[in-house]
Amino acid sequence: MSALTPVERTERRRQQRRRELIRWGIRILIVLLVFSLGVALGQAIQDNPKPGRTVTWDRTLHLPTAGNPGSTITP
Repeated sequence: MSALTPVERTERRRQQRRRELIRWGIRILIVLLVFSLGVALGQAIQDNPKPGRTVTWDRTLHLPTAGNPGSTITP
């Protein structure tokens, strides 16, 4: 077993800290991803109409008129 020099110890600590930060970053990203998917799923479930409910659509039909549309006099 060989003793590490102070420089080697410092380098190993830096590598260990870096690895730990990367692990925590990945954990946080996974938690945020799962949370986002949960929110999206909740919104999708809430936005769907309930079965058996009547959904009514109102739309105005615009028909093209013959002649000048501003004229009210018919010859």
